[in-house]
Amino acid sequence: MRYVRASSFEEAAGLLAELGEDARAIAGGQSLVPMMNLRLARPAVLVDLSGAGEPSFERGGGGVVIGALTRHCDLERSAVIAEECPILAEAARFIGNVRVRNRGTIGGSLAHADPAGELPCVAVALGASIRTVSPRGVRALPAGEFFQTYFTTALEPDEVVTHVEVPALPPHTGSSFQELARRVGDFAVSAVAAVITLAGDHCRDARLVACAVAQRPLELTAAEGVLRGAKPEDVLDEIESRAGAAVSPNGYKAAVTGVLARRAVVEAVDRARAR
Repeated sequence: MRYVRASSFEEAAGLLAELGEDARAIAGGQSLVPMMNLRLARPAVLVDLSGAGEPSFERGGGGVVIGALTRHCDLERSAVIAEECPILAEAARFIGNVRVRNRGTIGGSLAHADPAGELPCVAVALGASIRTVSPRGVRALPAGEFFQTYFTTALEPDEVVTHVEVPALPPHTGSSFQELARRVGDFAVSAVAAVITLAGDHCRDARLVACAVAQRPLELTAAEGVLRGAKPEDVLDEIESRAGAAVSPNGYKAAVTGVLARRAVVEAVDRARAR
């Protein structure tokens, strides 16, 4: 196996274009290396992105821009993330174990597109945009369009993630991330991200997204519709029912998703009122 270390994202994209389909990009290695160990991925060339940039959090443009090489542990500890989009820090704490969080990167997690991944789920709930670069130039993809199916994204073979842009949360907005796993550090049975904006006692806007229950982050649109315009406390039973009904087949995961959606809404509403 050949190894090449890129000094910039543009160089990495050029190398991927030059080396073709047998090349794979690697950052923290916490997704690709286990797949290589299991012989599920057998790249002929590894293009190392770790020298292409630094972990970064930049306020601007009405939100925060996060460098793709920002590690999960950086998300946990960042004062900027805690202030601007605390649900990202909350979700990062559920990822694997401390070793994984000290190596894995946000760009790697999004590009890997594990349907049980916490960060793809939260990116969709926050309405994030994913910035990329290729030899053809740069583009920004809404998270809701970026994830397509199991371990598959809208990325072209010669394209790499460079930044994640998270819009600023409106006033009176709260968020919550709820997850159930069989053991700490295991893959989720189900998880739900909630981002809720209030107008007085009523819900003005709501985003509810589940992971580990479908081929990509699952937007719980029926439950969101129940919330909008309603007093959250009055529709909790219906939220739980509709969130569970969105999961197929209607079994254990569906029941868990409904309960987690209810808990996420309650906590997000409490936080919105406190804010």
